[in-house]
Amino acid sequence: MYDRALSSELILAAKGYPAVALLGPRQSGKTTLARSTFPRLPWISLEDPDVRRAATEDPRAFLKQVEQGAILDEVQNAPEILSYLQTMLDDSSARGRFILTGSHQPRLRASIGQSLAGRVAVLELLPLSIAEVAPGRIGTETVWNLCQKGFYPRLHAERLGTELFYKSYHATYVERDVRALLQIKDSRRFDTFLRLLAGRVGKVVEYQSLSNDVGVSAPTIKDWIGVLEASYLVYELPPWHSNQRKRLVKSPKIYFTDTGFACHLLGIRDPESLWRDPLRGGLFENMVVMDLLKHGMNRGRTPQLHFYRDSNGVEVDLLATEDRVVHPIEIKSAATFHPDFAKSLRSFRKAWTAANGQILAPGVVLANIGRDLPFEGGMATDLVRRKGDWASILGG
Repeated sequence: MYDRALSSELILAAKGYPAVALLGPRQSGKTTLARSTFPRLPWISLEDPDVRRAATEDPRAFLKQVEQGAILDEVQNAPEILSYLQTMLDDSSARGRFILTGSHQPRLRASIGQSLAGRVAVLELLPLSIAEVAPGRIGTETVWNLCQKGFYPRLHAERLGTELFYKSYHATYVERDVRALLQIKDSRRFDTFLRLLAGRVGKVVEYQSLSNDVGVSAPTIKDWIGVLEASYLVYELPPWHSNQRKRLVKSPKIYFTDTGFACHLLGIRDPESLWRDPLRGGLFENMVVMDLLKHGMNRGRTPQLHFYRDSNGVEVDLLATEDRVVHPIEIKSAATFHPDFAKSLRSFRKAWTAANGQILAPGVVLANIGRDLPFEGGMATDLVRRKGDWASILGG
């Protein structure tokens, strides 16, 4: 079992609220984290058909059995009980009484908003971060191994093979859950869409292009991506602009929550194949962006992450804003540094007020602009200071 960085936030939230909702994709470790953090609370899985039937047919009697508190796992399977849970929470001032876990954000968030507003803290748990799965110094080889294998805890804890794991994950989670949410009848068309989307990691989403390739309308493509993001399978990185209204009309860049699943969809079966693949740059960028996102979420925050692209062709892979300071970051999969890597960072800093730029690469972090350490005391401190070779600093 891995020590999860979110555990301290989970304990803190339980001390302040009657209930805590722990959301995230399936297999991200929600159940393990909840049970290890609160071992005295009984665990009830609403995936069990008999338990689910009892909860939905007679929610008052069901909750009466656990009125002292419980971990209610995969509660999106019985959202009806949340309305009854509201009354139970209002009758007592106890904190940390119920821990709710869920994999489908749309259903659970809607039910929480309607029934438990003000009574529940909401935290999100993604698969393992780099610091969680490899807490010591890691080199270039380990980086590519992790990128291809992915970050789901069971893969590492049980040393499972990626082929069978992701094949099963695809069949039991994507095919069953996501397609059910979208009510898709043509599984082959949706599977084609997923594989085409994986081939676009790190790129701006072109809805019409995907529409033409898949054979469905552009609005349908938007709906599918929206449900994938709400189900924690993909992440859309929004564009940045000083005029926020203008930014909203532009398309996001697409990433998968886990690079291992993206590699599975692309047919990349080992780290050597990944290293040779034309998409290695996008997949490496995917891993870095998601690691920064995890870092913020594991501290109970919603990181302000964007990318930048202007009409002059200036593009910065990632802008991380903290305390109103913009930190521009370039992400490069090359093993050898080239001065051109810093060109866009310089151009951005000439046009906008921003902190010193940073370049993240598989072997080292190359800070070629300025000597100041970015994110001092903030979101990416661990990424910079704790990952040895992969996050060392070379002064400009």
